Amino acid sequence: MKILKLLLGFALVATLFTSCYVEEVHYNDEPNISLNQLLNSYDLWYVDINETQGYGETPFLQIAFTVSFNNGIMYANNNLVGIIGSQGNGYGVQIGTYNAYDMILDVNHIIDGYDSFDVYQLDNNTLELYNPFNDTSYFLHGYQRSNFDYDYVFYDNIHYFLQEYEAWEKTYTSNYGALNDFDNENYLQFLSGGNDDTFRSSQDVNIYNPDNIFWDFIGDYGVGNVSGNMYLKTLTLDYDFFDNEFFELSVINDNKIELFHPNSGTLYEFTGRGYIQYYRDAPTEGKSVIQENELKKRKQNTKKVENTRENTRSI
Repeated sequence: MKILKLLLGFALVATLFTSCYVEEVHYNDEPNISLNQLLNSYDLWYVDINETQGYGETPFLQIAFTVSFNNGIMYANNNLVGIIGSQGNGYGVQIGTYNAYDMILDVNHIIDGYDSFDVYQLDNNTLELYNPFNDTSYFLHGYQRSNFDYDYVFYDNIHYFLQEYEAWEKTYTSNYGALNDFDNENYLQFLSGGNDDTFRSSQDVNIYNPDNIFWDFIGDYGVGNVSGNMYLKTLTLDYDFFDNEFFELSVINDNKIELFHPNSGTLYEFTGRGYIQYYRDAPTEGKSVIQENELKKRKQNTKKVENTRENTRSI
């Protein structure tokens, strides 16, 4: 009799646990908030370009550092010059409108036009935007403006900051330091294209219009980190058949940089000329001033991988 009671007791306990488990799973499957509420739950969504899956590109996400959603209006921080966080109360500039429903996000971009995404909530502050038109997923991480580290984004993307001017003009050279070949360089330009970041340099003097600069040299450049100092970077200019030039790079303000040349001990200052604002704010209707052959976009530094997300829409 005791054995029978024990068996019945185990059966009852198992039934209760099974019932609770089924109820819990059913509860989690129910949506707690609408997609529009989810998009508005954070002020800023940081676009982690290195998490991107798939071989396609969505232009306005490829250029953006952050995107924001507010009552049908979509905003983005596309530029670092400004400095990032100062435009639109930290949201950036208006880039289009959106409609959110049934975990689908439809976007009408001012320049790129219509696009649509399937939205997946991966955790409390991570979204996946899957574009069925190019089979590519972008991953967004949510932050409030009060705890978003604009400085980190700026200094972690200095190489894009350098690209946001048509040219950098040498405006100061210290009177100490040994003579070196770089003393003759008066203009630098940083371009983005292909697999490498490209720079050009010029020995021209007092050129008012950057379009009139004659570029004497061309090569690749790289920006590196300095351990323990987020605000100090390294800049290496690879002059192809000549020796590399190595500098310590500091940002003085949003249009002036400082280059210290360790080999000679010389300090240079360069001032940005011809600011390239990739998307203007709403009063100018979002027109792009990207010049021909100057297609700026964020590069994915991780290896591109096939997207395993299944396309459930007929397009």
